[in-house]
Amino acid sequence: MARRFPPPWTVEQIPVGFKVVDANGQSLAYVYGRETKADADIAKVLTLDEARRIASNIAKLPTLLGKGWVYGREIVKFVTCDSSSLL
Repeated sequence: MARRFPPPWTVEQIPVGFKVVDANGQSLAYVYGRETKADADIAKVLTLDEARRIASNIAKLPTLLGKGWVYGREIVKFVTCDSSSLL
């Protein structure tokens, strides 16, 4: 049985980054970052702004993939989108 992650997916701020959750409150992704670019560069990780943008783009996936998509053995339907809307 395919596992479903119902939209909308939202982004919540956590102390060290952001998490993406589905409509049921299931955590789908955690994206971590550091506050300053200098701290991020030293640790070779993302800044909080980069982490926020990535989490935001993950949360947009249900809209970009179209309605009714599921993980598993089902075929995922792709739709055309303007890549500038991902930023």
